[in-house]
Amino acid sequence: MNSQVSAGSSTSTLGHLALGLTLLAFGVGHTGVIDGVTAADAVTLATYVGGVTLFLAGLLALRDHDTFTGTAFAAFGALWFTWGIGADGLVSHNAAGLFLLLFALVAVSLTAGAPSDPLLDRGTYGLTAVALLLLAVGQFAESGSLAEIGGWFAAVAGLVAWYAATAALAHWPTALPRRAAGRGVTATG
Repeated sequence: MNSQVSAGSSTSTLGHLALGLTLLAFGVGHTGVIDGVTAADAVTLATYVGGVTLFLAGLLALRDHDTFTGTAFAAFGALWFTWGIGADGLVSHNAAGLFLLLFALVAVSLTAGAPSDPLLDRGTYGLTAVALLLLAVGQFAESGSLAEIGGWFAAVAGLVAWYAATAALAHWPTALPRRAAGRGVTATG
């Protein structure tokens, strides 16, 4: 990594922390890696940190004319708030799968529309899209194995979002080094 450090806005940093913690808790709950901890244990965190905090961060970003960040955080805030308040409801596996699939499409849109520079943003949204897709298919198929794999993708996405926020606060590197054109290439002839 090089010394390029993205300072990021305070809104972006807050949003990435909220998204990271929520994805991490949600993902770890699906993996079963901690005995007795399930995704349902992340409901309160998802509702208030993921839902309310992300939605407010999205509104603040939109107010600051940061359309991409505002859209991303408001959309994920809606996802987590809806999931958090509806987690105790009795819905069919197909309804839960459809909910996750629709938000996987949102994550795909965010991955495709992410600015090209922040690799960490694209990584977070891409991993989240894969996680939500696997969790959706797992719901449709009633497959615990797919849910566990999706949980791992969500946990890694959470770690990437958390690193992005922490890097902005601590001024850690966020970009991979780029090789200069032609460097390391020798001419023959």
